[in-house]
Amino acid sequence: MIPFLRKTTGAAALGLLAATCQMMAASLKYPPTAKTNVVDNYHGTTVADPYRWLEDDNAPATKDWVEAQNKVTLAYLHKIPGRDAIQSRLTKLWNFERYGVPFKEGGRYFYTRNDGLQNQSVLYTVESLAAAPRVLLDPNTLSKDGTVALAGMAVSDDGNLLAYGLAASGSDWNEWKVRDVRTGQDLADHLQWVKFSGASWKKDGSGFFYSRYDAPKPGDTLKGVNKFQKLYFHRIGTEQSADTLIYERKDQPDWGFAGAVTEDGRWLIITASQGTDPKNRVLYKDLTRPDAPVTGLLMDFDASYDFVENDGPAFWFKTDLNAPRGRLIAVDATAPARANWKELIPQGAETLQGVGVVNGEFIASYLKDARSVVKVFALDGKPVREVALPGLGTAGGFGGKRSDTETFFSFTSFTEPGTIYRHDLATSQSTVFRRPKLDFDESAYETKQVFYSSKDGTKVPMFIVHKRGLKLDGRRPTLLYGYGGFNISLTPSFSVSRAAWLEMGGVYALANLRGGGEYGEDWHQAGSRLHKQNVFDDFIAAAEWLQANRYTSREKLAIQGGSNGGLLVGACMTQRPELYRVALPAVGVMDMLRFHKFTIGWAWASDYGSADNAAEFPALLAYSPYHNLKPGVRYPATMITTADHDDRVVPAHSFKFAARLQEYHRGPNPVLIRIETKAGHGAGKPTSKQIEEKADELAFLTRELGMKPPRAD
Repeated sequence: MIPFLRKTTGAAALGLLAATCQMMAASLKYPPTAKTNVVDNYHGTTVADPYRWLEDDNAPATKDWVEAQNKVTLAYLHKIPGRDAIQSRLTKLWNFERYGVPFKEGGRYFYTRNDGLQNQSVLYTVESLAAAPRVLLDPNTLSKDGTVALAGMAVSDDGNLLAYGLAASGSDWNEWKVRDVRTGQDLADHLQWVKFSGASWKKDGSGFFYSRYDAPKPGDTLKGVNKFQKLYFHRIGTEQSADTLIYERKDQPDWGFAGAVTEDGRWLIITASQGTDPKNRVLYKDLTRPDAPVTGLLMDFDASYDFVENDGPAFWFKTDLNAPRGRLIAVDATAPARANWKELIPQGAETLQGVGVVNGEFIASYLKDARSVVKVFALDGKPVREVALPGLGTAGGFGGKRSDTETFFSFTSFTEPGTIYRHDLATSQSTVFRRPKLDFDESAYETKQVFYSSKDGTKVPMFIVHKRGLKLDGRRPTLLYGYGGFNISLTPSFSVSRAAWLEMGGVYALANLRGGGEYGEDWHQAGSRLHKQNVFDDFIAAAEWLQANRYTSREKLAIQGGSNGGLLVGACMTQRPELYRVALPAVGVMDMLRFHKFTIGWAWASDYGSADNAAEFPALLAYSPYHNLKPGVRYPATMITTADHDDRVVPAHSFKFAARLQEYHRGPNPVLIRIETKAGHGAGKPTSKQIEEKADELAFLTRELGMKPPRAD
């Protein structure tokens, strides 16, 4: 903390801050980045890729480049006045107790808890809700720096065995182990090369079904293409090499498999996905017959079919077939012809997100303008009631078995951290199970939802959060966030860094762009493949609306997004660089011509298309952030963030984009890349690393938007 900021207030302090920051920017020297003469020919169009060498994450030159960039970036960030005060405030805000949604197996409850600043949440079990919980698995003991995370878990039907997955340094690769719940000791079972898979136990607890890939070639662990996933059964007490292969498709390298055992234990339901396309296929296997074949049930790949549960041979599915907002149907495996299908819950005005079966009823979760609505239906589809929720926000959970009379759910909003509720299905009453307490006055802020017009006239919803009584004078520092892809819906949720941003006087805006799932499959497809530009137009229109309605101005507006949202920020800052002051693209897909050549990137072609397709190549080239940077342009102040173990969106995307942006950008705005070590795409990141990263982001925003940082505690 620079001493004079503690004593000087108002305009004088901000003036001194601006002068300090201008001197910092003027002295910024980027590491030199070598260029090569790599040129590709795409359907007759030549495209240069001079930074191709940065794709080799194992090369010494790439590692040297990463080290040099981090040295410049971290030195710059840590000199920003008030950065230490921001980190101190984040640490204090983050230090609150939080819980996961409980679930029950074999008479035992299981839930996760973090005491506040633990790097990873701890898994507990308890015999009754009134009893003292017992630690079952503490990931914090598995590494000194907290970079080993619990990535998945499944408890056997009798509650005695826990299968759990571990992810190291943020990688998507998981190792699975088995723990005896009664003793807390691990068995000898050890599974490797598991990715994008859960586990589903047989009814008798003899083992579980899971999916994995073949071991990657040496050196390709974090970048090699992942194809030919296979479904296996692992019997407890045996080596992985003895696992039974349940299903594979040697003729379909792009198919991925997930196996789920029905609650009655009779059927194995196999979902066959193809990349990230929401459409899927469904097969099944009768587990009462050891020699029963895997039988195709829904193989037309014409819609999404999410298995809910079964009633004997009748399988219930949430589907968007002839219902882009979703409906519930029953398909009888003994008479699977479409003429025999039954509709139980028809499509409604809201978007159906998921369905569970608890207490002999369907619990259906909907989205209404990107906020949660929960309804209960009888098993014949008749409406029963709506579950009362605490307000405008996001509810999740509602799991359980058909015979259970209770369920649990979480509720969160932009200003309220996740409160866990126990819901009594017999009385339809919800009571608080755990409510977090933290040093944040949520009553000081308000949330509103507006609808604005995109370029083509489409109405797009946007949430806006700010201090009560905000004066609309066009001068408020504003952070605009978006995603817009893969049928993923953005709904209200609490974030510690967002709370700190609001405390500093910032406005937060979240736009529900096309490409997401907020309004069903039609909304998703309107922002996919050849329609992807609609997503960027929606985001640009949100920025224009915020300025036109005097929330902010170009000099006070920052844009942010991660993964597909990083692509969003990259595309929008290259298309309209004058519209924003700051850009924060995180783990973004920046090279739209080569994304399919790494790890699971090929799977995204369902949303993006592929440069290998002559009809889709021009659209990809037209918005690919890496390829649309232009020499001599003044781009927004930019901080790119990625991680060295990101094997979802490989860091080469961010490396290449940063190198070209530093080459082409003109003007005083800084262009930095922050490369986290021993971290991945984001899941499982230790609390300590999250606080460091968010402190750097907020410090960068305060410096560029001319904000007064908080006082040090």
